[in-house]
Amino acid sequence: MVALKGAEIGAFVRRPDAARPIVLVYGPDAGLVRERVEALVAASVDDPSDPFSLVRLEADGLDHPGRLAEEAHTVPLFGGRRAVWLKAGRSNIAPAIEALAADPPADCRVVIEAGDLKRDSALRTVCEKARAAVALPCYVDGDDALGRLIDQEMREAGLSIAPDARTLLISLVGGDRRASRGEVRKLALYAHGSGTVEVDDVLAVVADASALALDEVVDAVFAGNVAAFDQEFARVRAGGTPAATVISAAFRHAVQLHRAKLAMEAGSPAQEAIRAGFRGLFFKREGAVRAALGNWTADKLAAAMADLAETIATTRRRPATADAACHRALLVIAQRARRRR
Repeated sequence: MVALKGAEIGAFVRRPDAARPIVLVYGPDAGLVRERVEALVAASVDDPSDPFSLVRLEADGLDHPGRLAEEAHTVPLFGGRRAVWLKAGRSNIAPAIEALAADPPADCRVVIEAGDLKRDSALRTVCEKARAAVALPCYVDGDDALGRLIDQEMREAGLSIAPDARTLLISLVGGDRRASRGEVRKLALYAHGSGTVEVDDVLAVVADASALALDEVVDAVFAGNVAAFDQEFARVRAGGTPAATVISAAFRHAVQLHRAKLAMEAGSPAQEAIRAGFRGLFFKREGAVRAALGNWTADKLAAAMADLAETIATTRRRPATADAACHRALLVIAQRARRRR
């Protein structure tokens, strides 16, 4: 089976193997899928803008089953390298790929762009088994990958980034490689000439003010700071953030606390448990998270999660009562945390 992993993927994208001209690029990170597809195409033809060198096809728009093989085996009129960029859709193109892999093109690379595919997907199975094909999965970046992305972009921009600013930036990007790279480049452009990117730069360019305000609300709730909760809840509502968004953020935070608390109760040190429960936690929030973990057991957090889930369901059934229902549910949790301090 030819399904590359980790550093193998980067090496293949930089120098595609001529013995494997059929490349499936798939996964949940659409930005990373597109980034790798474009890199493969650029490495396979001299001019991606030349329609004689690069043929773009939509799987759902193929007029007959043999169209892909015809394009892949076409001899270029003026010579040079060719590539076919095939975007997968609802149509089952696995038989066409299997037939092409049995008689692979000699001077053309076929790059298939796909979304998230299940392990037993016919397209994925064909590409992983065929000797002339390779599959490149694109999963959402973890902290390490995001850190490498940030460091790379900062080096290319002639900048360094302070450790606390880097930690904050990691917590604010991710989920889509293309979007993450865009945010980091925007930050680098903002900090051009300053030498070092600081926390204030990240806050000014990348941080979503509404997201930061939500952090203040949930930290106050689970730390048992009732007065701060009331103040921050009123502030985010006045800023236009829906009550349903606040309660959803509280639920996600409860899940992260629960994961960290389970790790602690299993014997992990607090610092290690926090890293396991919270991806790229900004250092200024660590005190609030530690306080929350001291207030709650895993069982009590599970009960709070159930209460929050019920409140979310209530807000969906009766949107008119969402504001009051969310405030009441979060206030009850803050009071429980306060009693445990």
